[in-house]
Amino acid sequence: MSKLVIVESPAKAKTIKKYLGSDYEVIASMGHIRDLPSGRLNVDIKNNFAPKYEVIKGKEKLVDEIVKLSKKSNDIYLATDPDREGEAISWHLAYLLGLDLNNKNRVEFNEITKTGVQKGMENPREIDIDLVNAQQARRILDRLVGYKLSPFLSQKIRRGLSAGRVQSVAVSIIVDRENEIRKFVPDEYWSIDAKLQGKGIRKAFDAALYGDKNGKIKITNEEEANNILEGVKDAEFKVVKLKNGTRKKSPAPPFITSTLQQEASRKLGFQSKRTMRIAQELYEGVEVEGMGAVGLITYMRTDSLRISDEAITEVTEYIKGTYGDKFLPSKPRFFKSRSNAQDGHEAIRPTMPNLSPEKVKASLSLDQYKLYKLIWERFTACQMADCIQKTTQTDIEANGYIFKASGYRVEFEGYTVLYVEGKDEDDEKATELPRLEEGMALVAKEIIPNQHFTQPPARYTEASLIKALEENGIGRPSTYATTISTITSREYVKRDGKTLFPTELGEVSTKLMKERFPKVVNVKFTAQMEQNLDTVESGETEWVSILHDFYGDFEETLKKAKADLEGVKIQLEEDKTDLICEFCGRQMVVKFGRYGKFIACPGYPECKNIKKFVNEIGVDCPKCGGKIIERKTKKGKPFYGCNNYPNCDFVSWSEPSKEKCPQCGEILYIKKGKTPKLFCSKEGCGYEKKVET
Repeated sequence: MSKLVIVESPAKAKTIKKYLGSDYEVIASMGHIRDLPSGRLNVDIKNNFAPKYEVIKGKEKLVDEIVKLSKKSNDIYLATDPDREGEAISWHLAYLLGLDLNNKNRVEFNEITKTGVQKGMENPREIDIDLVNAQQARRILDRLVGYKLSPFLSQKIRRGLSAGRVQSVAVSIIVDRENEIRKFVPDEYWSIDAKLQGKGIRKAFDAALYGDKNGKIKITNEEEANNILEGVKDAEFKVVKLKNGTRKKSPAPPFITSTLQQEASRKLGFQSKRTMRIAQELYEGVEVEGMGAVGLITYMRTDSLRISDEAITEVTEYIKGTYGDKFLPSKPRFFKSRSNAQDGHEAIRPTMPNLSPEKVKASLSLDQYKLYKLIWERFTACQMADCIQKTTQTDIEANGYIFKASGYRVEFEGYTVLYVEGKDEDDEKATELPRLEEGMALVAKEIIPNQHFTQPPARYTEASLIKALEENGIGRPSTYATTISTITSREYVKRDGKTLFPTELGEVSTKLMKERFPKVVNVKFTAQMEQNLDTVESGETEWVSILHDFYGDFEETLKKAKADLEGVKIQLEEDKTDLICEFCGRQMVVKFGRYGKFIACPGYPECKNIKKFVNEIGVDCPKCGGKIIERKTKKGKPFYGCNNYPNCDFVSWSEPSKEKCPQCGEILYIKKGKTPKLFCSKEGCGYEKKVET
């Protein structure tokens, strides 16, 4: 053996080994192998923030194995992921193996295919120390914020709390939206719709009141609506203006990390952490029948919309052969990346555009198939022809009032034959108007007044939160999944179906942070910090200077906050229970210890009464009449069982409700989601109803 290639994961190692052959040994580092140890700060602030790295606990044997293999090798190649984290892992490996940083031993694989691996091996380079320093600066910044602020929050609010440079801003954004919703005062308004028919028109069509000859009318109450209804009662409706046109709809660009996470949330219901895990599997390599291990997508951490010429040629041939020439645009489409994009990699696309999802379905798990299909369809559609729609807009007059109707029909499907981008809000629905002519007389079959109230802004979903973080320049797309996972697992934010809303803990923590550490939760300040890190990556700024600029003000702010709030403890309402201590009569509270929640008397140390914490949901057990409590599996997945276990074996993945099925009398369960429902689980019943909100 003469050549050693070090990658990050065993799956990636297996795929690459197939392409490199017997002259190469390929081993996985299993991610980071050296880092700042937990438990202490491990950053020497007085010595220019020098980090104190150590081999990660539990990886000592792996490091020894890599060192032994390296000593037997003439050439060593560091082939970790092509991003900041990957560059840092290669740098740490180089340190442990005693490699010269001036040697060209760093290789990148933007796709794990034979071509991609060969191209990477043919173009080794030196480790990019600027990229490493950008990662170091981010890591140390996050450690300083986390290890300095977390004890403060734990002392003032609740034991075990943590603060994070990006996570705190994400929680703040969600809290701000909740405050907007609370402050929102709805305004009443009315609309009036007419169902119209005329000569030769079989099916009535809808037209909505717009205004009168003076312009648009805003109807604010029922009295105004009734006056207009009286004005158009028995009036002749006549088409006074008709406009026919054509519009083109172009496809969405291929995915980048953030848009992939958003679309997988909208269309597949995947949380961002799940999306990135599956995408990593597709990138590193999957055993495909007849092909062996192959990477199905390009690198999935990217903010670039760039597409290689080879990929465009391949997908063009596929579209031409499958759909025909008419489904191709006049020339290939190229998309412009955001101004602050790193542009280090291509957009996320299939490595082999002619490998359709159906061809590999049998070799993929269901999740892998769904995500590959989404990526493949989005990429293929981006190189297809526009959708052509014929539009019609008409003004209809009735006793001086103007009603408007519009509609469209699809003349040529174009890219929509394959893929249509998902939306956070309901998209426009296709309506087709009958053939109309100017001067045509119409009759109102029905005129319907509708009362409405303006709605507050919607709570964030994962998709809309990721969009907000990206638009504001907070964090990097590769960190969004971890950020959202952290703020939900630590109960700053909770989920209701796809919706995210702050807990009392999230709101109180954010309030304290805004009062005492306004810069840490300031969107613009955090975005500027990301831009500063980018200047480190580009070699324009020294990473240590960024840390000095941040830490001086941060340290003073922390000292003042500690002095001002000495002895202050914030009590959360959500930590109070309705249990009364049987020894001293105090109202017991929820406490947080090393092993999780427990119930205790607030009179400690005089009263040391404690109880096991159980989360009752207020529903009686349908088997024995006990109390249903929420439990969690070892992996944290919630389920519901009886508090009389093991004497009662009732258990359910779905949350039981207090309601009974009107058809069979069994208990109804809650199905969460965009439209929550109650459903009966009894075989053969099938009853369900929408939950009224």
